[in-house]
Amino acid sequence: MMLHQNLSSELPRARGTLRAEFAFSRGATRVARLHQAGSAKAMLPPAPGCEMVMLNTSGGLTGGDRMEISVNLALGTRLTATTQTAERAYRSTTGRARVTARFDVAEGAHLDLLPQETILFDRSALLREQEVALAGDASCLWVETLILGRAAMGEVVRTLDLTDRRRITRNGHPVFIENLRLDDAALAGDSPATLAGCRAFATLVLVATDAADRLARAREALGPDGAASAFDGKLVARMMARDGWPLRQALMRLIRAIRPGPLPRVWQI
Repeated sequence: MMLHQNLSSELPRARGTLRAEFAFSRGATRVARLHQAGSAKAMLPPAPGCEMVMLNTSGGLTGGDRMEISVNLALGTRLTATTQTAERAYRSTTGRARVTARFDVAEGAHLDLLPQETILFDRSALLREQEVALAGDASCLWVETLILGRAAMGEVVRTLDLTDRRRITRNGHPVFIENLRLDDAALAGDSPATLAGCRAFATLVLVATDAADRLARAREALGPDGAASAFDGKLVARMMARDGWPLRQALMRLIRAIRPGPLPRVWQI
């Protein structure tokens, strides 16, 4: 009986590992190696260029879950990395879920890192650490969107433990660093210094030699829905909305304005 009690008290936890390498071969970017284990999977659908769709088959994240992602882009490659659907961080009773992701982008390569939204539910706890490491003249476009509960379901997030560390480096030197911390205090009130009552917000970062040349297009696409600035080979745009759907529509307009080619197909479903 005691053995049964001990076993039943240990809740199952999701573990996932994804490692992918891409190389330039026969005039195009192609997957060179792909390792996937546990709940971390990747698909390579037919698409203009090379596209990788990442997914978590566990259906979401909760306390104790662990996901590790490592992607390497070789010289001259171009990759669009996205997710099959929104990631979900559910209520946690046993510590934090943890996600670590690193994208190494070699000289002359470009990464479009365009995951769909992360939805944070009440009492979720998530530690996420992500880095895009650029080498030489490599470039990247990175979007991150967070949504606090689902408005259509009447969900309200009152308790939250989020640490989201985002980092872009070039040859080991920092280019963009954002350490986001959200807890109960940040959710309280309606202050402009926090979220001003918004439940959805996004950050877009473009690191490229011509980033400043795209600023006018970015501001025109944003209109009153956000703000953008550019300097030193970097464009940063921020947006907030009362719900995820209007933010998604505005973000899609922004991406289309500064990025050639169609959005990943999964974004358009």
